[in-house]
Amino acid sequence: MPQYLFNPPPVAALPIRGEATLFPVNRLFFVGRNYHAHAVEMGKPVDKSVERPFYFTKSIGTLTPSGATVPYPSETANYHFEMELVVAIGRAGFRVAAADAHELIYGYATGLDMTRRDLQLVARDKGRPWDLGKDIEQGSVCSEIVPMPFTVIERGAIELAVNGQTKQQSDVDKLIWDIREIVEDLSRFYHLQAGDLIYTGTPEGVGPVVSGDRLEGRVEGVGSVSLTIAPAA
Repeated sequence: MPQYLFNPPPVAALPIRGEATLFPVNRLFFVGRNYHAHAVEMGKPVDKSVERPFYFTKSIGTLTPSGATVPYPSETANYHFEMELVVAIGRAGFRVAAADAHELIYGYATGLDMTRRDLQLVARDKGRPWDLGKDIEQGSVCSEIVPMPFTVIERGAIELAVNGQTKQQSDVDKLIWDIREIVEDLSRFYHLQAGDLIYTGTPEGVGPVVSGDRLEGRVEGVGSVSLTIAPAA
């Protein structure tokens, strides 16, 4: 057995609905500005005819299970929620055709891409990486994985409420790049692997949270996700 200088981190994993086994998570991919109305509210409209999807990643250590209570993060005064449908990859694939994208899908989840919006916008406007705005400790929230092998979700209500008040409300059919297109394009850059999660983008209505807020989101046909914001540590 190898000897390590210190104990390595445990395997990141999520529960699977109806299963005793866990879903080991490999990587976290996020699609940026994938709903027209959200792109407009961010001041960066998308023209699909001349653009491809773009992505960012978060470290696996940011993964947080639904139902958690997390502290308001440091160095921000504008911490935002972004409600998303999450695709769980169950098979390896590289340069996958859109028509074959379903073959890689194990299931789905619901997730929150929490964002230091003030830091993200400063970085964006200066042409810098978004890491400090996006790669936030406990900032990638995800529900249990719902097995739906080889299924491509094309529609379904997506919404999020803060303290019971609806903030985001749309439908997955409004994705600029749908799930097949995302899998096809992302697999041009990466050898997708079992355990990869793809957060597919957030609809309009993103906004700030404060300590004490309770977030509850859902995607029709998939499930729900929740998060409570505690005071800053």
